[in-house]
Amino acid sequence: MVVLVTGGAGFIGSHTCAELLHGGHDVVVVDDYSNSSPAALDAVRWLTRRPVITHEIDIRDHLAVAAVFARYPIEAVIHFAAKKAVAESLRIPVDYFDINLAGTTNLLRVMLEHGVSRLVFSSSCSIYGAGHTAPIAEDDSMRPTNPYARSKLVCEQILAAACDRYPDLSVVALRYFNPVGAHPSGLLGEDPRGAPNNLMPYILQVAAGRLRRLPVYGGDYDTPDGSAVRDYIHVADLAGAHRAALDHLDDKTGLRAFNLGTGAGVSVLQFVAGFQDACGVAIPFEVAERRPGDVATLVADPAKIENEWGWRTRLDLAAMCRDAWRFQQLNPRGYAGDPA
Repeated sequence: MVVLVTGGAGFIGSHTCAELLHGGHDVVVVDDYSNSSPAALDAVRWLTRRPVITHEIDIRDHLAVAAVFARYPIEAVIHFAAKKAVAESLRIPVDYFDINLAGTTNLLRVMLEHGVSRLVFSSSCSIYGAGHTAPIAEDDSMRPTNPYARSKLVCEQILAAACDRYPDLSVVALRYFNPVGAHPSGLLGEDPRGAPNNLMPYILQVAAGRLRRLPVYGGDYDTPDGSAVRDYIHVADLAGAHRAALDHLDDKTGLRAFNLGTGAGVSVLQFVAGFQDACGVAIPFEVAERRPGDVATLVADPAKIENEWGWRTRLDLAAMCRDAWRFQQLNPRGYAGDPA
């Protein structure tokens, strides 16, 4: 297919672009580079020896997005473009609703105008919220605890309503748990702008000596060691799931949601120990107060996607840590610097 990837220069987007190109698809990327770098797509071109068409566009700009659809024979869309940090969403909730909701509705409007009916939507496990007994299945209740999570849930509701109105629409919402890792080449990885919001990039900057110690937010959760428990998934597995989603978009119409996780919970302290074992680098840390909007445990029940598509994760925590550390070592200042 010719696939439009919104936010294709981002962490998950760039890995998915590489996966799609390796699979024979053609890729058109729109990205405003507000939290990404064009250099990630240069790495994708180098790795795949394939062209990637790019347009620097705000996904909320109707005329600009429509011009892309008018120019290329787009057959399917993978929609990543969004703001995605829980803590930041508590500081600037209106921005999160504006970008995440308006970006999705604008994209959907343009798709309908141009007769494009296939969409893979980047959703989040955060929509489940607190109070669940792990693991969490797709039909469990949803109690989002922060503006980011609420924005993703409302986007799913918008897409469900659109599918009710337009029976030709086929939408797959992939609810990610916690993506980490990097491309095994070390050329693609997570390179956040400013201070890291997520665990792995913070650990990497501590390991590289750019930050002094890792803050572990919360040491008194109802978990085995008091730190928050998450289901970490390698970004390469995640990219493969998007390729599988494209293959299954024509199975049926309407909105279908799938969890993407391993089904195994790992606490923050266990993750730190796993990184130290896999990479041989000590990570000093200190326990800090809980962050508002965080929950104690989020672990996926991945049975639905395995039963329906035969898809499952392949890579373990050690691979996640080694691949991410390799990216950090080869790109000590991220995409902004010259690779080592």
